[in-house]
Amino acid sequence: MNVSGDLSILSLVTQATLVVQVVMGLLLLISLASWSSIFSKGLSIRRTRVETEAFERKFWSGTELHKLHQVATNPNHRTAALERIFEAGMSEYLKLRSSRAGAEVDRQALLEGAQRAMRAGYQREMDSLESRLAFLASAGSVSPYIGLFGTVWGIMHAFTNLSSLQQASLASVAPGIAEALIATAIGLFAAIPAVVAYNRFAHDIDRLANRFETFMEEFSNILSRQR
Repeated sequence: MNVSGDLSILSLVTQATLVVQVVMGLLLLISLASWSSIFSKGLSIRRTRVETEAFERKFWSGTELHKLHQVATNPNHRTAALERIFEAGMSEYLKLRSSRAGAEVDRQALLEGAQRAMRAGYQREMDSLESRLAFLASAGSVSPYIGLFGTVWGIMHAFTNLSSLQQASLASVAPGIAEALIATAIGLFAAIPAVVAYNRFAHDIDRLANRFETFMEEFSNILSRQR
C-alpha cells in the first residue's frame, strides 16, 4: 500500500487540501449512512417476508376469518404487514355489513369497500417497505461524482503548484495526483454497496408486493362468496 514514506494512504489523506478532505469526509458520512440503511432495511425486508409466509400458512390452514380478525385486532398482538392488509379489508367488510343490518345487502358494495380498504393498507405497507430506498439510489448515483469532484480539484491543485517550481518532475506532482485518486476510490467505495443493495431490495420488495396483491385478489374472491 505504501509507495514511499510520504505516499502512505494515511499521510495522503492528512496532507490533502482542505477541499479534498471535505470531499473525503462527506463520502465517508454517506458510506456510513448507506451501510446503516442497508443493514436496517435488509432486516426489515427479511422480517416482513418471514411474517408474510407465517400469516399465509395460518390463513390457508382453514382458520375461520372471524378468528383471524380477532387476533389481528388484538392490541397485544404484533401484526405483520399482510395481516394488517387483511385486517383493513375484513374490518371494512364487517363494518359495512353491520351498518346495513336489516336491509338488503349489496354484495358488490361490500366487496368494493373491502377492496378499497385493502388497497389503502397495501399502499401504507409499500411506503414503509420502500422507505430509505431513495437514499440508497441517491448515494449510489451521486457518490462517484462527488469523488470525481475531489479528484479534479486535487489534480488541478497539483498542477497549479508546478508553476512555482523551476524544474517539474513526476515526483513533484505524484502526491497531489495520488490524494486526488483517493477521493475517487472513496466515492466508488460508497457507491457500489449502495447500488447493489438498492437493486436487491427493489427486487425483494417487488416480490412482496406481488404476494400482497395476489392475497388481496384471493381474499376478495373469498369475501364475494360470503353470505
